[in-house]
Amino acid sequence: MIKVFNRVAVELIKGNIIEQYGYTAVVNAANAELMPGGGVAGAIHLAAGPELVKECRPLAPIKPGEAVITKAYNLPNRFVIHTLGPVYGLDKNEKELLQRCYLNSLLLADKEKIDSIAFPAISTGAFGYPMKEAAGIALKIIIDMTVQVQNIKFIRMVLVNTNDYKLFEEVFEKLTPEENS
Repeated sequence: MIKVFNRVAVELIKGNIIEQYGYTAVVNAANAELMPGGGVAGAIHLAAGPELVKECRPLAPIKPGEAVITKAYNLPNRFVIHTLGPVYGLDKNEKELLQRCYLNSLLLADKEKIDSIAFPAISTGAFGYPMKEAAGIALKIIIDMTVQVQNIKFIRMVLVNTNDYKLFEEVFEKLTPEENS
């Protein structure tokens, strides 16, 4: 599903974050130390190769909501934007922190003149954020930011399974009922 807001295409797909060919940047749902782990961070580090760990070391630690950028190495992208999402039920102001993950990633990408960026569903894996609530937060901030970004023309949400995709699709439709898909 794809919709256009302020000349920025926002797309939902079912897929794998490490296979976003044609996208300048992918977002890593990172841990504070920016090291390999499980989920998205583990997959990105494994696919990118050991050079990513070396570049990440001096950038860590980061706090929830912060974003930093590195090269993508062996990924089919030029850059990885790393952001630390909140742990649901543990981090205070978790909604605001999750909003900042998307906001700061988009601002950093725009500053670096990145034209296309692909996001995973940040904080919804091991960090326990409920998928439907996270979908609403992610999609609202992405749509709102299309007014502000100058260089980004394509934003993609990559959902790993059909259930997550359908949930995001449902939220996307509710946020944009008058838009044509």
